[in-house]
Amino acid sequence: MAGPIRRCKIAAAHPGSYNPAMPVKAGSESPAERRLDLPDEAATARLARAVAALARPGDVIALRGDLGAGKTLFARAFIGEEDVPSPTFTLVQIYEGPHGRIWHFDLYRLKDPEEAVELDIEDAFAEGISLVEWPERLGNLLPAERLEVALEFADRPTARRVRLEGRGRWAGLLPEIAP
Repeated sequence: MAGPIRRCKIAAAHPGSYNPAMPVKAGSESPAERRLDLPDEAATARLARAVAALARPGDVIALRGDLGAGKTLFARAFIGEEDVPSPTFTLVQIYEGPHGRIWHFDLYRLKDPEEAVELDIEDAFAEGISLVEWPERLGNLLPAERLEVALEFADRPTARRVRLEGRGRWAGLLPEIAP
């Protein structure tokens, strides 16, 4: 797979078909949840690849966790490249994936949810697969229908606990996700 197709600090905003005010699709009101113990980084990478195999354009994967919890490791494995930097400085990087474009957002530096509109996040949500680190920075712009991947530190340095919360179509896909 080729490297990123675009890197940008801030892109020009233009209206996309995504509308955060649109009604939530049936099934996204009640999330399904699954918890897993990941003994090492390889297990985290397997989980990311399992999620990637199910992801389709329009999907949003919200990556939560403290600094160093494994969000970027998850993104690298999801995208399928070793050389995927954290887009902390650029805020967004776009890759071509087997199921369409993958938009990798790192919103750590955002001060206001509206700043995400300048990153074409509405287009990403409508047309691509979006990996969003620090999704809480989006406020009400975060789509209700999504997969939440919350990574936590565990008892060993590379071990993690993960909580998967599926809303919308992801609620039905949780049983298929196996690391």
